[in-house]
Parts: sequence; structure tokens; C-alpha cells
Amino acid sequence: MLTIENLKAGYGQSQVLFDVSLSIGAGEVLALLGRNGMGKTTTIATIMGLLPSWDGRLSFDGRAIDGLPPYRVAQMGVGLVPEGRQIFPTLTVEENLVATAAARGTAAPRWTLEAIWTLFPRLQERRRNLGNRLSGGEQQMLAIGRALMTNPRLLILDEATEGLAPVIRGEIWSVLDTLKREGQSILLVDKNLSAVLRLADKGVVIEKGRTVWSGTSRELAAAQDVQHSYLHL
Repeated sequence: MLTIENLKAGYGQSQVLFDVSLSIGAGEVLALLGRNGMGKTTTIATIMGLLPSWDGRLSFDGRAIDGLPPYRVAQMGVGLVPEGRQIFPTLTVEENLVATAAARGTAAPRWTLEAIWTLFPRLQERRRNLGNRLSGGEQQMLAIGRALMTNPRLLILDEATEGLAPVIRGEIWSVLDTLKREGQSILLVDKNLSAVLRLADKGVVIEKGRTVWSGTSRELAAAQDVQHSYLHL
């Protein structure tokens, strides 16, 4: 579904990505791992067209997405839950969700308001609340719901559980497990390695803008040297 080969990108004159490669098939969950500042968010920004690629190959469903603006990448079926949530603070919960709603293809959309209410009952209770009146956990639920309302074929989550209370983190991981069982393709970045290894089918580790390891979650769980060298502080 998504293929990245030898990706290079950066900001201004500063190169951040030197050689990043990964691939995600339909229905797979891939974890993009690495310490802070290694290029994970830059990789996501480049996929989404928020940052131009300098070199390499980016394709989605066999079609090149290099150079496409963000709205075209989204129209192709890529949904983003950005780091920091970035919900619309002066819109209600329901308005946040409706603002991004889109149907992909001719079939009835999987994700509607009713489906989001089922996934996140707390959001239904607060459907008339403004975004800036929600707790951090509720805002994260809203950010995920907003991305799902685009009915994406690939869902990208950048630090979806960062800074949340343990009980809320548990709810988010449960939701992601539900999405996986339903066949949703997911690319995720998260620091909770144990939770990531339980959810993801495979992982890619990047260090200083380069892919340094890739394999299955089972292989990564057994690769203590890789965890020590590239993931632990």
C-alpha cells in the first residue's frame, strides 16, 4: 500500500532524512521507531506532502505521491492523527468530525458520526462542547475520530498516547487494536515499546535519518541489542 525507498528530506538547508525505507501492506500495522529527533515526524510530514522530498521514492497504492500537496495525499486515502492533536479549538466536537468527513469509493462509508460515537462514547456525551473545552485525552480521541471520518485506507498516528493518563492510554490502545482487527492499515509512532510490540505486525527503526533495522515485532522483541542501541535512552 505505502512504499518508501531511500527517502531524503529536510528543512531549508538542513537535511534530516538521509536514507529511510519502509513498506506497509493492506491490513498491516507498522511501527516507526527511534529516539527523539531521529526523523520520525519528518518522515510522516514528507509522506503527507507537508514537506517536500529531496530524493527517493514515495508511492501509495502503486502511484507516486512525491510532490503532491497534502489535500491530494488525503484524497488518495491517507489519514493523519498529528502530534499535538491540532483539533479545531473553536468548533464543537461534532463540527470537528463533520469538517473532515469524506467518503472513499462508491460503497457506504465505514466511518460516520454514529460509528465514531460507538468507538468513543465519551465524544458523543460531549458532542456540543468546543474543542478547547475537552481534556487532553478527549482531544486525542477527537483527533483520531477526525482522521477516521476521512475514511482512510491508511491511518497514520504520530505519538497518539504521549502525555496521556494511563487509563486513557489504555483506551487508545484498545481502539487501535479494534481498528487492526477490522483490517485498518496503520503506521504509528509511539514511545511505549511494549504496547507497540503487542499491536504492530512489524517495525522499522531509524537513527539519524536512516533506516537501521526492519523486521517483525517478534524479531524486534528478541533483538535486545537493537533496542539497547537505538531505542532506550
